[in-house]
Amino acid sequence: MGTSYIIDTARTPRGRGKAGKGALSGVHPQELLAQVLRALPQRTGFDPREVEDVMAGIVSQVGEQGANLARNAVLAAGWPEEIPGVSLNRFCGSGLQAVNFGAMAVGSGAMDLVVAGGVESMSRVPMGSDGGGQDGGNLELRKRVFQVPQGISADLIATLEGFTREDIDAVALRSQKNAARAIQEKRFAKSLIPVTDPKTGATLLVQDEFPRPNTTAEGLAALEPSFVALGSAGAGPNGETLDQIALAAYPQAKEIRHFHTAGNSSGIVDGAAAVVLASEQYVKAKGVKPRARIRSMATVGTEPLIMLTAPTPASLKALRAAGMEARDIDLWEINEAFAGVALQTTRALGIDPDRVNVNGGSIALGHPLGATGAMLLGTALDELERRDAQTALVTLCIGGGQGIATILERV
Repeated sequence: MGTSYIIDTARTPRGRGKAGKGALSGVHPQELLAQVLRALPQRTGFDPREVEDVMAGIVSQVGEQGANLARNAVLAAGWPEEIPGVSLNRFCGSGLQAVNFGAMAVGSGAMDLVVAGGVESMSRVPMGSDGGGQDGGNLELRKRVFQVPQGISADLIATLEGFTREDIDAVALRSQKNAARAIQEKRFAKSLIPVTDPKTGATLLVQDEFPRPNTTAEGLAALEPSFVALGSAGAGPNGETLDQIALAAYPQAKEIRHFHTAGNSSGIVDGAAAVVLASEQYVKAKGVKPRARIRSMATVGTEPLIMLTAPTPASLKALRAAGMEARDIDLWEINEAFAGVALQTTRALGIDPDRVNVNGGSIALGHPLGATGAMLLGTALDELERRDAQTALVTLCIGGGQGIATILERV
């Protein structure tokens, strides 16, 4: 496989994912992605007519996010109608999966220029709007493989790892502090594009809206656990509670300690992001200077009840493919779906915490499901350049017991 180059990245700020309250909640999700698409040629100088495909991750593909959003975003952006678009769903890994598919396309020689990323408007299309739940309502599958909600899985992981509530909250506090510093020092400015009202042209949002810079350890400690009632709900085939189902699979836990709260779990937000990927042939022919290359990529499946531990084997698989070890990576972006997930991955891989989520994560900034992976990649690349460092690994846990990882290297 040939080299897959990253030419540029761009993203919207993350807006609060509350209908009528978030700054981006009045913008159709097609328009969010379209504004990123329109910005990229202006930043990079490529001709949109040369783009061979637009690939976009969207998790809740229903309503305004249905009807192949990627293709409609191409049309909404005013790009040539000859450019196709494809929407894909690998749950929280969708945005990074789109980038990886794009990298495969240009690296294989099948295409020369691809734009890949994702979008999610959680204020307009709330999580779970597609009605599929975790298993699509397949009762026969449920008899063989029972998948509990992710919050129960996160609390199970924390319990098995022996994390305390203080451990979990410390991750959240660090995320908020790092994000606040990054915003103050304008570390996100290189990739951010302002979002404007499609009707009036008025600027709606120029920086991430979700962070809470005044967060304190005391404030986090005062929050009630989010999944106690859910864990006590009877949902099993014989009326078992979700906690009982989890404990039957992991009896060594003895009990589920519910530590995750609204303050140490990822935030609900709106946003879009995209990455321009090019083949070596395109780079040479056009004289383009790429910012980085994709060194390796990986996806894995793991046990689907605990569900959220797959970033570790996905990262190890990507490291093996690159001929690297964890200590060789300068910066890590481990998606903070839940604080316990990021903490467990950091511990399992033996990573220096000072290399992880140095500009905050989804706890502070928010997790716009389909867009997050592409956003994390752009954040990692910007920070590599700021530090004059070389390599970063981006990884996300994924519903159903999956993980994804991508290693990028500056060129």
